[in-house]
Amino acid sequence: MTGQHLVFRLGEFYSLHNEDALRQRRLAGNQLAGQILPRAYRIARFLYQFPFVRGIGISGSLSKHFAEPGSDIDLFVVTRANRLWIARTCMHLFKKLSYLAGRQHRFCMNYYIDEEALCIQEHNIFTATEIATLLPVAGMNNFFKQNNWVSNYFPNAGEHKIDAHSVLATWYKRVLEWILDQDWLDDYLLRLTNKRWLKKEQVHKRNAKGNRMGLRNGKHFSKPNPAFFQQKIVQAWENKVQEMESARQDSMIV
Repeated sequence: MTGQHLVFRLGEFYSLHNEDALRQRRLAGNQLAGQILPRAYRIARFLYQFPFVRGIGISGSLSKHFAEPGSDIDLFVVTRANRLWIARTCMHLFKKLSYLAGRQHRFCMNYYIDEEALCIQEHNIFTATEIATLLPVAGMNNFFKQNNWVSNYFPNAGEHKIDAHSVLATWYKRVLEWILDQDWLDDYLLRLTNKRWLKKEQVHKRNAKGNRMGLRNGKHFSKPNPAFFQQKIVQAWENKVQEMESARQDSMIV
């Protein structure tokens, strides 16, 4: 399609726009990501020691080996069944402390599921991309096995998704789990979080990037509201595909 000027080759990259500045931005982003990733792995291994965490991976732009100054370190977390809300609360209480040092962007735990809900329900190009590029740190093998539907979008995605890292649980993690292992506590923290985030959505609160904030929560998951970002990306993708297909057909007619 490069001959039809629908896709352009910029060095080792392909782009929908014939702008070398995009290649330069990509190269700079790749280089910065290479510098940040070792820290991201250390942070993920540290967070794995929080109670009831059973798996953790690096997500977001960093998982695509791209970063810009001030980029967040996004993390995907799997917890023990029926203990997601205890795990999430403990981790986010720690994140509150990170604000004191101005390092909150290093601890963006924005997507949680537990072992009862390993298969992601939204099957689309957005979620497939996120799963295919997710960088496993510990305990993610079962997650990838449960989401083999991603191969419908990316046939080779599963070939490198083997969690080769070994992170052992510490004694204090086991002690905290013994203390906090209460059904009522997990249910209470779910209700408390739902109430808090409902207020944020009602006032249309936005984050530092200007994106509207919202969560969709259940007993076995906590994830960003798809309506505020994911659905927009999927719709933009579908529109672009249709636009390119129309342009390709027009070029063939000419």
